[in-house]
Amino acid sequence: MGKPMNKVKSLAQAVAGLVRPGDKVALGCGLEAFIPFAASHEIIRQGIGPLTLIAPISNIGIDQIIAAGLAEEVIAAWVGNVSTGVGYNFRRAVEEAQPRPLRVYNHTNFSITLALEAGSRGLPMAVSRSPLGSDIIRDHPHFQPFTCPHSGQKLLAVKALNPDVALIHVQRADAAGNGQGWGASGFTRQAALAAQRVLLTCEELVDSQAIRSDPDRTLVPGLLVDAVCPVPWGAHPSPVQGYYDLDNDFFVEYSRCSKDPARAQAWLRAWILDLPDRTAYLDQLGPARLKRLKMSHSALSSPVEYGW
Repeated sequence: MGKPMNKVKSLAQAVAGLVRPGDKVALGCGLEAFIPFAASHEIIRQGIGPLTLIAPISNIGIDQIIAAGLAEEVIAAWVGNVSTGVGYNFRRAVEEAQPRPLRVYNHTNFSITLALEAGSRGLPMAVSRSPLGSDIIRDHPHFQPFTCPHSGQKLLAVKALNPDVALIHVQRADAAGNGQGWGASGFTRQAALAAQRVLLTCEELVDSQAIRSDPDRTLVPGLLVDAVCPVPWGAHPSPVQGYYDLDNDFFVEYSRCSKDPARAQAWLRAWILDLPDRTAYLDQLGPARLKRLKMSHSALSSPVEYGW
């Protein structure tokens, strides 16, 4: 058996190699946690677009990519700010075509999960009853009501989604790209399976033996991963179970700045475009703020036995 492939790259290398203009990019697959902000910031820094963004609770990651003028389509259940509600850049793009026109395909969290599940299985569609009874499906190219040939019931065909690339953040991974995560994972696994390429960022890089010692925590197997990038605090300001909490003050400040288009662009420059990398971003946050967000209450899980 040969030595496992080393897939470790810098974040700048991984983004440049895996994210391309015109791509459909899945991000925010862990719902309110594990949002790959470091990877999305690098996309903005490199100016890669236009993109179609696929997300459930996208949070301000999508709002920032929209502000940078790099998004032409959004397929999402919600775009906004988890602490304050409105995503102002998203709203300006929809209502005023600023900084560029934006097409929006509205979904529910469940229907996006079904669409990615179908994509992961190589199927053209998923079948559901939800959201059959809502206005979401009206004149929507991703949804098609039909009559089941077996039961005669009215059902909904949900068009499959296959992202070109999925941006995924986890707690730990090995050099072969086996990514382990715990806590709420949303539809991370479905997105990884459905995507053509997977860019994995992690809080820490560990030896493969640590992965093999607890295999059930492997959320994304290395065979799906094209690049793994160790990026501590790679999901800030969203939380990562066991590492750091949600930075509510950051979300509130972003909301305050993004209300005005000029201030929104100044925020992009100050926090993304004028910073060379994630290390500079953390330096700007400062050690006191990071210390305040770090896990402070340990809650270890019970050990399990894998012997025979």
